[in-house]
Amino acid sequence: MPGSAARQAAQAPHFELPPLPYPEDALAPIISAETLQFHHGKHHKKYVDTLNELIGKEHVQGRSLEEIVRSSTGKVFNNAAQAWNHDFYWHCLSPKESQPSEALRKALAKDFGSFDAFVDKLAAAANGQFGSGWAWLVQKDGRLDVMATPNAETPMAKGIRCLLTIDVWEHAYYIDYRNQRDKYVQQLIAKRLNWEFAERNLNSGSGS
Repeated sequence: MPGSAARQAAQAPHFELPPLPYPEDALAPIISAETLQFHHGKHHKKYVDTLNELIGKEHVQGRSLEEIVRSSTGKVFNNAAQAWNHDFYWHCLSPKESQPSEALRKALAKDFGSFDAFVDKLAAAANGQFGSGWAWLVQKDGRLDVMATPNAETPMAKGIRCLLTIDVWEHAYYIDYRNQRDKYVQQLIAKRLNWEFAERNLNSGSGS
């Protein structure tokens, strides 16, 4: 009924594109302002806009983005998960080069053998993901682990706590690195990961 449809549209959640946590040129030269203009301003925005269109037309479970990701399938899931993944990814990056705290470094060494072993495993997951997807540092079953997911898939949808992610969709790096995903991954891990964000996620229980 038209009245029912109108009420559903009025009750449907609406999402805005979250702003970047830093200026568009803040990650240069590792990630250029041009890449962020397209990646955030076009790709991320498209996921948010398409999600709003979809949830305006069909019933969704949940009001928050996380609830929608965990309860949806198909096109709604793809756009909701990509909207969440991208917002999480922006916060995983830092304009300043940093290192993990001693406590986080010890935690990584405990579960991976050494910090360098963790770096190698994260890089291998990012470079080894065939096609589009993500590489994640997660906490699963009480241990730190590395996962790779294809397309829009996210560990958060399964209740796994996410600490960091690297976007390996081609639009994340092609302007700056062309087909050299491995170089993009190496530069990101060495110079742009936000270790403070990862540690906050580990200690606070957010990120999932």
